[in-house]
Amino acid sequence: METIPLLKQLTEAIGIAGHEGPVRDLIGQLWRPFVDEIREDRLGSLIALKKGAGGEESRKLMLAAHMDEIGLVVTGIEEGFLRVARVGGTDRRVLPGLEVTVHGREELPGVIASRPPHVLSEEERRSAVPWDKLFVDVGLPAAQVASLVSVGDLISIRRETVELQNRRVAGKAMDDRAGVAVITLALEHLSNMKHHWDVFAVATAQEETGLKGAITTAYGIAPDLAIAVDVTFARHPGVSEPGAWPLGEGPTIGIGPNFHPRLVARLKEVAERHEIPYKLDPLPGPTGTDAWAIQVSREGVPTALIGIPLRYMHQPVEMLATQDVERAGRLLAAFIATLEADFLNKLAWETPTGESELQR
Repeated sequence: METIPLLKQLTEAIGIAGHEGPVRDLIGQLWRPFVDEIREDRLGSLIALKKGAGGEESRKLMLAAHMDEIGLVVTGIEEGFLRVARVGGTDRRVLPGLEVTVHGREELPGVIASRPPHVLSEEERRSAVPWDKLFVDVGLPAAQVASLVSVGDLISIRRETVELQNRRVAGKAMDDRAGVAVITLALEHLSNMKHHWDVFAVATAQEETGLKGAITTAYGIAPDLAIAVDVTFARHPGVSEPGAWPLGEGPTIGIGPNFHPRLVARLKEVAERHEIPYKLDPLPGPTGTDAWAIQVSREGVPTALIGIPLRYMHQPVEMLATQDVERAGRLLAAFIATLEADFLNKLAWETPTGESELQR
């Protein structure tokens, strides 16, 4: 599977948090050739099962990446202009001038606009446009807008994903369709590999509004182990180097209290054995990812996190290196293939020392 067309498909699909239907349907089409079962849960997350060689005794590994994206919602209609508020962590600083789609009784193209600088005070010119001064214009008369749009209708960003130099791509919703792409590539690799554990691939819903899909799917699947895949900060001007990672030098592996040290050790071991470059990402507190919710599901789930460095997070030009996505997919598949039937029995909260984890 070609990575750039895959990312383009995933990121250009619509799936605002709580209304993920279009992107969920696309992911189902992508995953169906590689899995044995696929279903949608009551919250809207997509759950696919690829059975392992262990039969009824197989342990369960959950792979999670969220498919929802940030967006806007209509909060008022004034003389044909739409007032808006955020869904998820939408950044109002970058909204003026964007093209959007208003999902009313029919889909309407529109633009986000604000007052021109000529009529602003000096103080207003120095700050980001406040929410109550932003509006969406769909170019229709007020009466027609009122007949087609209602308060509560969603608005998505219209953005074509573009390929840049050096296999970089930029577009909306890389957070976290990049993680979905990683799981897709891993499932494709696993179709030619033997593995003992059952693999539950999950595209979670509503991560951007509170990790909701991770909470419900982890409870329903009750996995023995879990790995979440999400984006992390990449280096660019204005972002401090500690906690930000270069593009194109491999995915990150999270370390900290959210992550089981033996899973981290195994991921590192597998990456080194397969010559997959990686960085260790220290995360001493809440990670804000699906891993944070999965770890404390039921009686607790040993969890790990793989990160894809991303520039300009929560902006419509999120940028990543496709090499990092591909390496993360290879790492996931190779890790799954190393899981022995009794691996769960080896887990303890002491970090392994000396002896190689793969030699145990």
